[in-house]
Amino acid sequence: MFESVKGLLDEHADLQKQLSDPAVYQDQALARKLGRRSAQLNGIVEAHNRWKQLSGDLEAAREMAAEDPEFAAEVPQLEASLTLAQEKLRRLLIPRDPNDARNVILEVKGGEGGDEAALFAADLLRMYTRYAESRGWKTEILSSTESDLGGYKDVQVAIKGSSNDPAEGVYAHLKYEGGVHRVQRVPVTESQGRIHTSAAGVLVFPEVDEPEEIEINANDLKIDVYRSSGPGGQSVNTTDSAVRITHLPTGIVVAMQNEKSQLQNREAAMRVLRSRLLAHQQEQIEAENAEVRKSQVRTMDRSERIRTYNYPENRIADHRTGYKAYNLDAVMNGDLAPVIQSCIDMDEQHRLDALGE
Repeated sequence: MFESVKGLLDEHADLQKQLSDPAVYQDQALARKLGRRSAQLNGIVEAHNRWKQLSGDLEAAREMAAEDPEFAAEVPQLEASLTLAQEKLRRLLIPRDPNDARNVILEVKGGEGGDEAALFAADLLRMYTRYAESRGWKTEILSSTESDLGGYKDVQVAIKGSSNDPAEGVYAHLKYEGGVHRVQRVPVTESQGRIHTSAAGVLVFPEVDEPEEIEINANDLKIDVYRSSGPGGQSVNTTDSAVRITHLPTGIVVAMQNEKSQLQNREAAMRVLRSRLLAHQQEQIEAENAEVRKSQVRTMDRSERIRTYNYPENRIADHRTGYKAYNLDAVMNGDLAPVIQSCIDMDEQHRLDALGE
């Protein structure tokens, strides 16, 4: 059992030697990469040590049980603890998404429903911001287009964590949020009190740590500049500071207009473009690997309806995992952890099942 552990333990020991060398930190990108991998292996090493210790304790207790009733009484408890330790180690050995430790760029776009969809997009942004605050993550609005009633036609936010541990990574938790989020409620514009259904789309991209990670040829970019505009189309800038970048090989388009400086908008657009290209590469890899794609709860089909938010019933329901609760008010205030955990648990179980096939 756990045949792969030996190689991982050796890798962890080698990483500790490298990270103890001051010369490594002259290359910050390398240091971050090594630190991230070390953090991922730390949990496996600790779980293996715990499993090994309990195995030895159980063996000793069984040997002494015939002579000492106290040792005999410990055997069932140690057996139960060993079973839990084995399961924990087994789960930690499931291959992780290589992007789990990364920060993310999350986009929310109002969908069908006009002003109500834009208001719901703003509610989703608030939910994610509050959830990020609860985990000690930092958020930064990169770009936004407001609607006339104060919602968002679209908004992009960078979310940054502080841990190298992939299990605690921002992407490890938020990657399941991509898809269509449906809301059922009485819109503020509805005078008859009728319940309407509208939707907003969420896209989640792992953020690139270093620009060098994603090679972009300048000849592959088409860059347009234009004047920024606000809700209703009124001019909010008298200079051509807004930037639209098109990556010709993939057709990916990124537009930024929030900053007053063309240079700042261009830098923000490139930041988002790198993240989208990284996600595009991952999509291609997953498309080539049917088993990996099959084992994941999250989907690359951005048109999939993943969740319903029913305000009259105060109900939240995730259609992939079957999770349902009647605390929508708390969820919209950032209490998203149980919903996300249901996705993590289901994804882990799918991966475990795939390993056993």
